[in-house]
This record gives sequence, structure tokens and C-alpha cells, in this order.
Amino acid sequence: MTTTDSPGAKEPTGGDVLVAVMRRHRIDTAFGVISIHNLPLVEAVARELNFVEVRHEAAAVNAADGYARATGKIGVAITSTGTGAGNAAGSMLEALTAGSRVLHVTGQIESEYLGSGGSTRGVIHEVPKQLQMLDAVSRYAATIERAEDVEADLETAIAHILAAPQGPASVEWPSDLQYLACPADQRGYEPPVFDVPVPQRDAIAEAVALLSAAERPLLWVGGGAAGAKSELTTLLHTLGAGLLTSNSGRAIVPEDDPLVIGNFATAPEVAPLLADADLLLSIGTHFRSNETKSYHLRLPVSQIQIDVDPAAIGRIYPAKVGLVGDAATTLAAINDGLTSTSVDPGWSGRVTDTRVAVRAALTAYIGGYAEICEGMRSVLPRESVVARDVTIPSSQWGNRLLPFYERETNIFPLGGGIGQGLAMGIGAALGRPEVPTAVIAGDGGLAVHLGELASLAGSGAWCVVVIFNDGGYGVLRNMQAANGFDRSGVDLFTPRFDLLAAALDMPYTLVQGPGRFAEAFADAVATRGPAIVEVDVAAVEPPPGPFTPPVHIPVREG
Repeated sequence: MTTTDSPGAKEPTGGDVLVAVMRRHRIDTAFGVISIHNLPLVEAVARELNFVEVRHEAAAVNAADGYARATGKIGVAITSTGTGAGNAAGSMLEALTAGSRVLHVTGQIESEYLGSGGSTRGVIHEVPKQLQMLDAVSRYAATIERAEDVEADLETAIAHILAAPQGPASVEWPSDLQYLACPADQRGYEPPVFDVPVPQRDAIAEAVALLSAAERPLLWVGGGAAGAKSELTTLLHTLGAGLLTSNSGRAIVPEDDPLVIGNFATAPEVAPLLADADLLLSIGTHFRSNETKSYHLRLPVSQIQIDVDPAAIGRIYPAKVGLVGDAATTLAAINDGLTSTSVDPGWSGRVTDTRVAVRAALTAYIGGYAEICEGMRSVLPRESVVARDVTIPSSQWGNRLLPFYERETNIFPLGGGIGQGLAMGIGAALGRPEVPTAVIAGDGGLAVHLGELASLAGSGAWCVVVIFNDGGYGVLRNMQAANGFDRSGVDLFTPRFDLLAAALDMPYTLVQGPGRFAEAFADAVATRGPAIVEVDVAAVEPPPGPFTPPVHIPVREG
């Protein structure tokens, strides 16, 4: 059977089924590494849509993740089986941590050799427990077992991706079934439907009563509030409350709103506000250890918690009222019931004063980095993504002080894995081609996936990589110094980024000293393509205060 009678027409394959599914969900791009175990898939996507070649499977998943976060669509990563699937696992953990909408399609050995009970027979790329590995790093994982089931299996995976709480899915696809699957032969199916819990009316009424009586309320939002921008903004301004966020919850309400304190809950300037607050409403947040002083941050005793996951209610801090449900629906019900408030007249003013104070304190502490932070924001449009790798500028000020105005533009490895920011930025840039994307990376983290600079150059994406070069792992240097550890493993051989940029035919600028970053960055953005700006950290003036990660170091008693 052929798709047409024209000379040279090709037999349809499972790749054409994948393309049809992608089109149904408005997905125009997939990221991957071509292999003997995914040839039909790559061929069809490259022919009909947009296939972006990356150099490593982990980067394929990170790029799909960045694409998903920046666009609100599903990001698709295509990898090989065995080692290729294993390479992708760490980045799948990041997508799982962040609740990202990523579909990981990985190859598998031919179907006749599967199911050998854990023993191996030497098939190339054979991994007896690949599905168990994928299940461990995915919200959902499955094996395609029949050629006629491909569409149903892919749609089932997507249904799991989109079900609350959202997260990534992996589908392993035997290579023979990639060739044998045909769009015309797919069986009928009905994707699973997942019910979203709805809070009980009496719990809503109890929450409304607490909010109505609160005199000094605060809100704390995480990524679970992402779909509730309108409802959250309405409640925030009805109450005149202060809004604290996790890193994942940033810019659900734009960060130039005077009631948004932001990702500063542990800042000393916020402590008096927390101490005086009489009610905390948290929405879709995990209260992560690095954002709560390893769970020792003192929060108001009276708390209302909203989360779609019942297990999250009261898991870290006791909740006086727990509401299990979708954030937007639950907040809408609260807004409908909240007809009066008791908020102190001066409370909103204290919130705004605290917002100003935390930013002023951090701006002063980071010295010459403040100029870079301000220069980056002044050049980029509000709609631009800033993808940040794990490095001092990101952790110290990029995750807090650099303003964001849309949640989709704030991309950072929430699992803390180093080296993932560049590929995330590539995916985001291809998802938002109409505006420039910036990547903040350190020289150490960039070296983890240095080859992805070639992927960026080949893609032509409008993406400027800002490399902060301090000759190694500065975060860990600071941690060693602060705790009296020996300095080891942190001073790395660093490549000449000017020569590397020349080899990749990418514009390059070195920034040394104050007063130069904004112009250099603006020139790089003006190229409307890939570019590199290197910042010599040793020349940053005034010198920034040291940043030590908020990691608990246990001490023996006695």
C-alpha cells in the first residue's frame, strides 16, 4: 500500500501517525537525536513539521520541556532506546519535578524480542527493564505492543500529561512497529478521562469566613496556580494582601504589581511581615526546602491550602482548611463568596514597602551584578523568556530580582540539575520565535552540554547565551568556604569561548568591568539569531557579596 500512485511515493509509517497526533494537539516541533531505532519517526516529523537536531538525548528532553513551558503546548522529545533512553532520564526527572507537559517517545528493540523475563539475548541497545526506568522518571509510561494501537497509545499518554497534576509521559516504541504502523489501520479509541476534584461547599465557606475576618493576610503561590492568573489577581486585590511565590509560581501575577513580594519569603526584610500576618492562603505550592529554610521558616499558624493533590494538604505546614481542587475553579468560588473584608488599612502599604525593601537589599548586596540584571531587563521585551541554568547569577538574583511578567517566560531547572538551561532556552526560543530569548549560564554548567551550542547555531534560533565565567563551580566554592571544607573539584579548565564562538560562526562579545553589559547585550539581541556574551566574573565591579546555597549541613551533637 502506498500513500499515492505518484512515482517515488513512500509507504506510510508510524511516523505519519505521530505527525497526525502532533497536529491534532497543535504541536509543530519535536526535538531529538536520530538513531537506527527511531528513523521512521524522525523522517516523518522532519518532512511534515519541524525536527530540531540536538546532540544529546538529555538536551532533547530539556528542549522539549522549555518549548512546553514557553508555549503552553506539549513538548515532544524523540530518543533512541537503551543508552539513549537512559541519557534522557535525568531530564525527565526535571520535567517530572516541574510538572512539565513533555511527551518522550523513545525507541525499543523489535517487538518479537521483548518480554524475555529480564534476561537478555544480546540485541543491540537492549535494556531488560527500560520500561521500569521510564516509569520511575515519568508520570506515565507505556510500551506500544501492536502497530494498530499506536494512535491510541500516544493519545492515552497525552491524556495523562494533561491530567491534573500535569507531568511528563514516556512511550517506548519497538522499531519494527514504527515501520509497520499505518494511519489507515489505527483502531478506534477513547482516551481516558480524569476527574478533577472539586472542593466541598462547606470547605469553601470556611475558607471565605477566614479570609473575610483576616486583618493581615498573605498569599503564597506555586506552579499549581499557573492557570489561575485572573482569579488570583482578583483575590489579591480584593484583600490587599501580599503575594509571596515559589520560583515556579513567579509572574502568575506580573512582578511589577505593587502587592507582589515575590520569591523572597526567606529574606530578612520579610520576617516582620510573616510574624505579623494572621492568615496565609497557599495555592499549588510544595513549600520546597530551599524556599522555606529547610522547613524551618516560621509561617502564620492559621493557614488555608489549595492543591489538586490531596496528599499535599498539610504535608509540610498544618492547614486549618484544606481545599482539594483546581486552583482557578477554587479561587473563583472563593471570590464569589468573599463579599466583605476586614484587612487593616495600612497592611497593603506595608506589603509594598516590604516589596521595595527586599529588592533594594538584594540590589545592594550583588554589587556589579545589579547593572547586568537591570541591563538585561531593559533590553528584553516583556514577552521574552529568560532560561537560567544553575549558576550563581541565576540562584542569587535571576530567580528573585530579575522581573518577570508572564509565568511562561520564567524557565529554570526546578530540580536543581546543572547544565540543563541551554537546551531549555533553545526549546523556548523555537517556541517563541517572535521575541528574543536569553540564557543565563555559568562556564561550568555550560560545559555539561557544550555540544548544544552547535545545536543552537544550527537551529538559527533568536537566542543570546550569557556566560558568566568564573573558572569553575562558584556556588560550590562558596559552600566549601562557608563550611570549612577543603577546596576540591571546583576549579575547572575552561575553554576559550571567543574561539568556540568563532568555530560555530556565532557573534561573540566579552564584557569586562562596569558600564558595558547593556550595550553588548543589546547588540547581541539585535543580531536576531544565536549569539554569545561572556561576562568576566572577576571583573564585576563592585564585587558581589558571596552566594551560598541554602543547603542544610548536619552537625553531630556534643
